[in-house]
Amino acid sequence: MPDTNEAVTHAFWLAGRKATGESTFEVTSPWDGRRVGAVSVPTDAQIEEAVAAADAVREEFAATPAHVRAAALDHVSRRLAERAEEIARLISDENGKPIKWARGEVGRAVSVFRFAAEEARRFNSGEAQRLDTDAGGTGRLALTRRFPRGTVLGIAPFDFPLNLSAHKVAPAIAVGTPIILKPAPATPLSALILGELLAETELPAGSWSVLTVPNDRMPALVQDERLPVISFTGSEKVGYAIKESVPLKHCTLELGGNGAAVVLSDYSADADLDWAATRIGTFSNYQGGQSCISVQRVIADASVYEELVPKIVAAVEGQVTGDPADDATDVGPLISEDAAKRVESWVEEAVRAGAKLLTGGKREGANYAPTVLADVPADVTLSCEEVFGPVLTLHKVADEDEAFAAVNDSKYGLQAGVFTREVRTAFRAHRALEVGGVIVGDVPSYRADQMPYGGAKRSGVGREGVRYAMEDYTYERVMVLTGLDL
Repeated sequence: MPDTNEAVTHAFWLAGRKATGESTFEVTSPWDGRRVGAVSVPTDAQIEEAVAAADAVREEFAATPAHVRAAALDHVSRRLAERAEEIARLISDENGKPIKWARGEVGRAVSVFRFAAEEARRFNSGEAQRLDTDAGGTGRLALTRRFPRGTVLGIAPFDFPLNLSAHKVAPAIAVGTPIILKPAPATPLSALILGELLAETELPAGSWSVLTVPNDRMPALVQDERLPVISFTGSEKVGYAIKESVPLKHCTLELGGNGAAVVLSDYSADADLDWAATRIGTFSNYQGGQSCISVQRVIADASVYEELVPKIVAAVEGQVTGDPADDATDVGPLISEDAAKRVESWVEEAVRAGAKLLTGGKREGANYAPTVLADVPADVTLSCEEVFGPVLTLHKVADEDEAFAAVNDSKYGLQAGVFTREVRTAFRAHRALEVGGVIVGDVPSYRADQMPYGGAKRSGVGREGVRYAMEDYTYERVMVLTGLDL
């Protein structure tokens, strides 16, 4: 078990082995500012070595038997489970995430690697197609298989530092394509644990690296032609800047959102509204609202709005704030004091413009109190952008048409939740809402790690979810056999 106390300097992983550079940076706790550890930074020469090693091993790794890749993925899954509590504590220390949510994140990463092992065993079995449906195709058979596009540059965010790293690494290993993982500077330690577990496997040297590269040195990596695939999770601004800078590369972008939870008129029983309020109160605040599918907007039919609002406020006020190491804590700090100050400024702007503050609205250091506002003007920042904090806005609408129009009145389109019991309404929502996922009977914050996950509009391009990422990292190649007796 590695020592994660504040005296430790953590190595990065270069082509499957531990390495250190010439400088370090500190990782500090958002909760109390203590030094969690220091991380070594790779030199330019070491970055070049990692990229060159990945490029050199591409053909060998692609030819690795499926059982070898699956065994490595199974190993990482088992080892994550064995070290779950240790890793959860590490995530909580570096991220400020309450330990209850950190444990959940580790559990999800265990599943991601297990899913990837399962998919590696059945992926790319090939599809045969007779071509003799026309005379010119007599005796011909097409066999279509998928092959890696090339080495992946995976850029992970701070909000799920382990699981979103897993969503980049596990599919790459499953299809046999090298990957260079770049964790967020604020939360690199859990990604480095992945490196430790991968080093215990028999994967080819060079097939993976975990490089703690500062953000200001990333443009050279992004531009490197030996990294033709980029998988980025983070802000809209950075994601589209990457995409525009490398138009010939294959980019998967999982970006921002301002998730809407719609409560319709048929969802009016006391038990229904209690459930909706509880789920909204929890998932507008989990992880300090620092999730791209946290609930930011509640859009409620006028027939249920007045009864729903006090239930939501009570649910939000019931969230336990405090030390993320405490099992009872629901809401911890934001990733930094600057992040909390930004949220504070957006709420203050909305209140000055006429929004009604129903609860919260207070900041202490990096902590921002769970907050609910009503009557928020459409043109303030809080209405237009992703808050990425524990802030919820309430909106009353006349009917289903107005509710769905309100969901779509956003540049984002990641996921939406629709509280309804009507099957026809559910299918209409699926058709009408301009989002990557519609969650019926629950908040937009639900994600199963095996399902396709991604957005529409400015919420990104491409899909994660193990099998879908595997397809994204590969392309179809057809072989035509000639002269066969079919």
